[in-house]
Amino acid sequence: MGAPALAIEPALHSRVADKALAWGPCPAFMPKGCELAVLHGNPAQPNADIFFRIPAKAEIPKHWHSSAERMILVEGVLDVSYTGQAPVTLRPGSYAYGPPKAPHSAVCRSATPCVLFIAFEGPVDAHQNH
Repeated sequence: MGAPALAIEPALHSRVADKALAWGPCPAFMPKGCELAVLHGNPAQPNADIFFRIPAKAEIPKHWHSSAERMILVEGVLDVSYTGQAPVTLRPGSYAYGPPKAPHSAVCRSATPCVLFIAFEGPVDAHQNH
């Protein structure tokens, strides 16, 4: 077997504290101070990766996503509740999977912001649960 072909796109590396990250606002129904940073991909297309930063002690109202989401908590302590399931507490390094269209809410329990890495399978969206 020969050497693999060179990758078309460059490998990436990001940290929450990177000054080059472009943080933008969350949907209007999220708490004030909530921010998103796109790490890879186009949020309007499948397979985008983001950082999701929630202010300390903030509550994320019940909502859902069209896409499944794979999450790792990077900073803080986050309680997550999916409808019909027992709540879980995420700590840095915790992995969580959210199925598509599953209503859920969260609370950042720490005195510092909570930051989640989220990999979306489909386009990034969030819909408030009514």
